[in-house]
Amino acid sequence: MPTIRITKLFRFEAAHALKDYDGPCRNIHGHSYELSVTIEGSPVSDPHSPKKGMVMDFSDLKSIVKKNVIDVFDHALILSSDYPAGEFEKLQGSFSGMLIVAYQPTTENMLTDFAGRIGNALPAGIKLYSLKLRETPNSFAEWFAE
Repeated sequence: MPTIRITKLFRFEAAHALKDYDGPCRNIHGHSYELSVTIEGSPVSDPHSPKKGMVMDFSDLKSIVKKNVIDVFDHALILSSDYPAGEFEKLQGSFSGMLIVAYQPTTENMLTDFAGRIGNALPAGIKLYSLKLRETPNSFAEWFAE
């Protein structure tokens, strides 16, 4: 069977701040993110399967990404865990959707996190091939399984 890649596009809104960064992104600011998820596998060949001819049902891929990424990150304020505890307490008074991550929340690091979250949730026989995270119309990062 041939190996085929399929891609689904997702959108979410989130804010972040880059601790100790030497530019304006050290301040809390938001993005309208676009995430492209590409998986690869062989189409189902079972003639009796309702998924015959599909690598994966797009709705199944949507459910995995929504549960593991979109529902977690959408409309969140994403901050690195290396902020002083007092800073988190101050912000929690103003922001109810804080998400504390163990990394600087750059697009590159978010992609690495997303790759683990999505890759670990895919069914047997399906591999995560690539991710593309666009934070502005002109700026994006890509992750490839290699």
